[in-house]
Amino acid sequence: MKDTIVALATAPGISSIAVVRLSGAEALQIIERCFSGKQKISKVPSHTIHYGSFYSKDILLDKVTVSVFREPNSYTGEDVVEISCHGGSLISSEIINTLIAEGARLAEPGEFTKRAFLNGKMDLAQVEAVADLIHSESIKGVKTAIRQLKGEFTNRLNILRKQLLEIASLLELELDFADEEMEITNPEQIEEKLISAINFCDELHSSFRASEILRSGYYIAIAGYPNAGKSTLFNTLLQRKRAIVSEAPGTTRDYIEEPFILGEVTVKLIDTAGIRESDDLIEIEGIKFAESVLEQSDMALIINDASKSLEYSDNLLKALQNKFPHLNTILIQNKIDLLGENANDLIQSNNSKVLHISAKKKIGIEDLKKTIQREAISSSDRVSDILVNQRQALLLKEASSYLQGALFSLKEKLGNEIIAIDIRKSAEKLGEMTGERWSEDVLNNIFSKFCIGK
Repeated sequence: MKDTIVALATAPGISSIAVVRLSGAEALQIIERCFSGKQKISKVPSHTIHYGSFYSKDILLDKVTVSVFREPNSYTGEDVVEISCHGGSLISSEIINTLIAEGARLAEPGEFTKRAFLNGKMDLAQVEAVADLIHSESIKGVKTAIRQLKGEFTNRLNILRKQLLEIASLLELELDFADEEMEITNPEQIEEKLISAINFCDELHSSFRASEILRSGYYIAIAGYPNAGKSTLFNTLLQRKRAIVSEAPGTTRDYIEEPFILGEVTVKLIDTAGIRESDDLIEIEGIKFAESVLEQSDMALIINDASKSLEYSDNLLKALQNKFPHLNTILIQNKIDLLGENANDLIQSNNSKVLHISAKKKIGIEDLKKTIQREAISSSDRVSDILVNQRQALLLKEASSYLQGALFSLKEKLGNEIIAIDIRKSAEKLGEMTGERWSEDVLNNIFSKFCIGK
């Protein structure tokens, strides 16, 4: 980490201001060669802001403010300088090029946060909370990520890990006094603690999908046979024309994804190709895409043409439920406006779980939105106060597996040594979550998801 790194810390493009971040042992010396203000930057105290001129050689590039954060009291734990200049890609790019010419190098994605981790400013759970904070699609997700960034998740993991290591140590200590038949441990208490630890890991592991909803949004696929009004409903929910609508079946060949907000929930709405037997190669590919989308979605709105009986979509509904058991499926009777006086008879005769709408005339749309919002909130409520990502979910599953092995060994009286080994392996997995143990591959995978400048 001897290099001094530089990158744009704000989003590229036209804006009121842009911020260029510089971090490393030479940060203050490099900026001093480019910046002219009332004081020398190398002499100013930490956490101060200075106004002046930024030069590339003798050419004035911009009037800027420079914020100075001296190590170790900075984001990365190194000397950090943040240059606030006028927005626009050209000015910030010229400033970055000048700093590179003076000895800095362009930062890799997530390298500032990676240095913060390597310098002990945060652990891996907090690093991943930074990514969640940036990418979260919901207010609850943001609030949860902030709590994790403050270390609440880490504290809970550390407490559990400490308890497990204490149990393992006592079991191993008891082995040293085996000849004296001295009982140091209480099997019933150990069993109780192991069950509690298993429940903790399993509960967090089960919240992974709900965490993804807070992180990325609630994915809803609109599916059904061709010409049932899927694209019309898609446009109606978005309140704008986004998908092509046609009387000809099979118009949608690909899937279209668009976000929209329902209360505090971000919904990712996906219009898919009509599912049917087809000889059209392009349409077949669209149907395959539809199935892959359904596999990754949280909810499916199965659209049926109200002029046809519900039995018309029964086979499709059952097939999707069998193939994608995780899906929350809602059957919708569309085009009820075409039924005239018979519409009420249809509504009365159908199951109460079936929704009746006219996407074209906007009948029943508000009830549909309320249903979607209720289901999305219910799904995301499975997250208590921790956002679990895929890496963490896998480690929690492994930790739970080792604990279950230890519990089995305890009940079967297979010996303290075997029990202690599994408990220690479980504690190691919990340690990997916070970065007590890590590999370069793990770090590269985590930081590859970050943007340059963070």
